[in-house]
Amino acid sequence: MNVVEKLTSGLERKYRLFTILSPFAMVGEVLMETTIPLVMARIVDVGVGGRNVRAVAMYGALMVSMALFSLACGVGCGRLSSLAAFGFSRNLRRMLFGKVQSFSFRNIDKFGTGALVTRLTTDVTNVQNIYQGLIRTAVRAPLMLVFGTVMACVVNLRLACIFFAVIPVLAVILSVIASAAYPRFRVLFGKYDRLNTIVQENLIAMRVVKSFVRGDFEREKFDSVAVSLRDAQVRAEKIVILNVPVMQIVIYSCIVSALWFGGNMVVSGSMTTGGLISFLSYITQILMSLMMLSMMFVQFILSRASVSRICEVLDEVPAVMENGGASEAARAAGGLSVEFDDVSFSYSEGAGKEVLSGISVSIPAGATVGIIGGTGSSKSTLVQLIPRLYDVSSGSVRVGGIDVRDWRLGSLRKNVAVVLQKSVLFSGTIAENMRWGNEDATDSEIEEACAASDAHSFVSALPDGYGTVIGQGGVNLSGGQRQRLCIARALLKKPAVLILDDSTSAVDTATDLRIRGALRSALPGATKIIIAQRIASVADSDFIVVMDGGRVCGIGTHEELLAGCAIYREVYESQMSGE
Repeated sequence: MNVVEKLTSGLERKYRLFTILSPFAMVGEVLMETTIPLVMARIVDVGVGGRNVRAVAMYGALMVSMALFSLACGVGCGRLSSLAAFGFSRNLRRMLFGKVQSFSFRNIDKFGTGALVTRLTTDVTNVQNIYQGLIRTAVRAPLMLVFGTVMACVVNLRLACIFFAVIPVLAVILSVIASAAYPRFRVLFGKYDRLNTIVQENLIAMRVVKSFVRGDFEREKFDSVAVSLRDAQVRAEKIVILNVPVMQIVIYSCIVSALWFGGNMVVSGSMTTGGLISFLSYITQILMSLMMLSMMFVQFILSRASVSRICEVLDEVPAVMENGGASEAARAAGGLSVEFDDVSFSYSEGAGKEVLSGISVSIPAGATVGIIGGTGSSKSTLVQLIPRLYDVSSGSVRVGGIDVRDWRLGSLRKNVAVVLQKSVLFSGTIAENMRWGNEDATDSEIEEACAASDAHSFVSALPDGYGTVIGQGGVNLSGGQRQRLCIARALLKKPAVLILDDSTSAVDTATDLRIRGALRSALPGATKIIIAQRIASVADSDFIVVMDGGRVCGIGTHEELLAGCAIYREVYESQMSGE
């Protein structure tokens, strides 16, 4: 599939129709505009020169009618091309967003969120502009150039040779400008990516910035990137701005030449005054079409970089893809077993350093398992392999006895609920956020899930209760409140496998105890995997997995690990002495 087909695939029928009709309307406008100078010449030569008022009135009325028809065609073309371009950009953004939704964490890590935002906004806008230009300006300018040149040759062939002398020179100069500008615009858009990333990080972490009094540091960092962006923009623009003076030199040179040679022809009698006036009109039309083409040329240079960046996203192959359809069940009736068989994983494909190595753990269906380990021991990475947020580098992960790569992703993720370490809520009401777990959940089911996660009491105390609007990211809630709502959202899903990734770290020990007790009654048959820093949070698990440096260094019950695992015993003693 070529670039054009890739960018226009899926474009709605009505927008395709607008795209086709727009050039036809432009043909009518150009035909009228290139015919009007001939009528004007007749007014000068026949009407004014022959003192024929009737001819002036007749040709004048014809010229006004042609101008009105040209105006109507131009307005129609402008509207059609605008509608087509807006539909195209909507289609392209939808394609890009859909592609990003299919990405795994590995793909998103490759591009970065700032770069993806730039591609969905700035780059799509640039491509929208060039699309509208292609179906309007890029049609008008060549038609005007061709028709105007033909009409100029009809008026005076010798005088028209001026154009044939300057156009090849202009083509060479524009080609040189394009070849020099394109790589500079690629660098420029990379700077936009960096700027978007910094702005995004700063706005999300504004509370941290203020609490650490790092506002001046962030401003300096932003200023540095903004200066770098400005320098890249200046470096790119100072090449393409050469386009304007080059075009002006060509235009004025052609006008001066036409006036000189055409004036001599009028004096010698080989050309009429009306013919010279119409020829000058054609010069203006032809040179303005060249100016439009040169501006389109500049826009194309800019958009070429955006098109290549958009195609990079569209061509990206998701690291996690459907490989089969072993399970079609929406949800399992009870718990599902989870097995890690000699699992290794690295974030970088190929020769990247392994963050997990030789992991082999078998979790029976319905069991409650704790995972504990120091910071950086890859506990979170391990559980993210279960719903295929990442794929293993080697080995296999099986859920319900089936390799996760043989599950349909939708079925697998309906059976597995993950409460990530970072609590994520969306703009909207609390009830709307809860229904992410089950869009058909009733109010009573939402209240039951929140009661199980110890969230019902604080939600009920809010003025609007479950209708309380949550700010972006849940900024108007505390960390513990966000964690409890995220747990409730996962409970509404009624999963066969529930993963809590250190998701009670922001609540006190008593609340943690109540939540764990409620989980046993709310999901009695589900397999539960609990990652925690506090041993008290996992001590009553069926067994505990101890991790260190991406490896399993101990498996057993709380008592067995105290007796046989030095790392576990050390963590336990440090926490007990601290308490």
